[in-house]
Amino acid sequence: MASAITTADFDSIISSDKPVLVDFWASWCGPCRALGPVVEQVGEEMADRLSVYKCNVDDESELAQRFQIVSIPTLILFKGGKAVHTMVGNMPKADLVKELEANL
Repeated sequence: MASAITTADFDSIISSDKPVLVDFWASWCGPCRALGPVVEQVGEEMADRLSVYKCNVDDESELAQRFQIVSIPTLILFKGGKAVHTMVGNMPKADLVKELEANL
């Protein structure tokens, strides 16, 4: 299961040697709830190459503002502490995997 990420631990987590995918979501968001299990599954399948975290935009509004999150779900892939790819909206698992493979 993907761990929650907070403002307090965000910078240290995304600076990891392993790429980090952050799922910006909210509990009231239908597309977020639909994408959540897909993100979890991809995270488990790609665990050797990628770490996955979830950021609740209601609880961590500072992070949502920092990354200019205007639509959710938004997935941001970080490498070496820098955002390298952003995906917005619900998507099939195959599309998510394809996007990640192209940017890892």
